[in-house]
Amino acid sequence: MLTSATITFRDRTYGYNPLQPLDISLPLAPGPENVNCFWAEPVQVDTITVGDFVGSVALGGSTNYQRVHLTPHGNGTHTECYGHISPDPTATLDRCLTRFLFVAQVISVSPRKLENGDFMVMAEDVIAHLDEGNLPEALILRTLPNLESKRTAHYSGTNPTYLEPALASYLVEHGIEHLLLDLPSVDREEDGGALLAHHAFWQYPENTRTQATITELIFVPDTVADGWYLLNLQVTSLVLDASPGKPVLYALSPVGSSLGGSVSFAEAPH
Repeated sequence: MLTSATITFRDRTYGYNPLQPLDISLPLAPGPENVNCFWAEPVQVDTITVGDFVGSVALGGSTNYQRVHLTPHGNGTHTECYGHISPDPTATLDRCLTRFLFVAQVISVSPRKLENGDFMVMAEDVIAHLDEGNLPEALILRTLPNLESKRTAHYSGTNPTYLEPALASYLVEHGIEHLLLDLPSVDREEDGGALLAHHAFWQYPENTRTQATITELIFVPDTVADGWYLLNLQVTSLVLDASPGKPVLYALSPVGSSLGGSVSFAEAPH
């Protein structure tokens, strides 16, 4: 059984336990008691019937066979690419996201209340937690207070917290390609279509960062400390600009330094 592994990132070696995953996604369950935003309909699951066949064991069928109706951007944790703001039909997540393991840093930050009553995550408050000499590939933002109600919040029409566009620009300037956050969007719920943080993060259309992704509506439990993690950014292979996502973390601890960019594994005795 694989109980320990190491990853070398920018000449620093970290250890982690593959058997201790930390799931920071929110489930996609049917019904209204789940997180929802941008006026999306709740997830719906329908039993398929064909002739005498009923796709429900509970109703006497031989197997469960169901159809799911969902809106990736509005229901649960989802990952999106620049196709979210582009008319290009080839700008789909399955083309943009071709790696799935990244070194990530979890940061907790309190949004500030603006004069107009909005709440915004400010660039300087996030940057204060970062070491420009040792930056991650992915940044994971947990907003405070970290309420359990985030798991089932209905955000539509509430003007939820969003990001200062300057933060997106900072991430671009420092090569951070993946941003994960526990908010419905990096931008204001209604901003007249400006989508300033989206455009800044993807540098679209002038210098598009085609490999960069944004993952929204995560939930980072309080049991997950701020710090460094190996991120497994799991998605469904939908040919769309966004997909339901299941980001999973593995806590990293420094074990020394070495050269290169290798990953090695240690197999425990059976």
